[in-house]
Amino acid sequence: MVLRSPDLRHRLQFDPQSATSAWWRLRAEPTDTEPGWYAEFGELVPAEVLTGFTDALVAPPPQQPDPWQAVTSAGWHRDSGVTAYSPDSMCHIELRPLSEFSDRPSWHVETREPGYDQFPGPRIWHAYLDERTPAHLVGSFLTALVDRSPLQRGMYDRTGHYSAVQEPSPLRPQQVVDAHTARIDSLRARARSTRRQQTRPAPTPAKAHTAQPAARR
Repeated sequence: MVLRSPDLRHRLQFDPQSATSAWWRLRAEPTDTEPGWYAEFGELVPAEVLTGFTDALVAPPPQQPDPWQAVTSAGWHRDSGVTAYSPDSMCHIELRPLSEFSDRPSWHVETREPGYDQFPGPRIWHAYLDERTPAHLVGSFLTALVDRSPLQRGMYDRTGHYSAVQEPSPLRPQQVVDAHTARIDSLRARARSTRRQQTRPAPTPAKAHTAQPAARR
C-alpha cells in the first residue's frame, strides 16, 4: 500500500511482506529549497507514535528548538548528549553520526526485550530517521514516543507485544472512536489553515503619495 501527498513530494509505503523489519517507509523528494529525506519504522511501532510523526508532516506544529526537550522532560535517562533510554531501559534513542567525515547525525530508536548481563534482548521494533529529517518531525516523533498515556487496544490485539501490560480501559469503545475522529477533524482543520497561509498572496505595498506643495496667495 502506498500513500502520496497531494504535491507528490512525500511517499508513505506500508509493506508487511518486506524482506527487512521496516514495514513503514516514508520518503520525501528534494525540492529547490529543501533536501530530500527518509524515515522507516518497524512492524510493531505503536500507531500512536507513528501518527505523531505523520500528523506533524500534514500539519506542522510550532518549531521546537531541541528535539531532545520532550525526552528529558519525560524523565528519560540521557547519556553524553547523544543517547537516551527509557526508565525501564527497554527503549534506546541514539543520535548517530554518519561517519567521522560528516557532522549531520541520524536518529536511531530501538525497543528491545530485557536482556541478560551484557547481551541485549530480541528487538521489538525500531525507527530510523535520516540526517536530513526536519527537526520538527523528529521532535513530534519523540514527543509521541515518551508519552505515558495508555495505548487503547483490544484484548489480545496482535499489534501489541506479548510483554505489554494489559489492563481494562475506563473508556467505552465509542469514546475511543470519538477521540480518533476528533483527532482527524482537528488535523484536517490545521492542514487547511496551513495551506491557506501558504497560498495567501502577499499584501500589495501601499503606493507612496507625493506631497503636493501648499497653495500660495
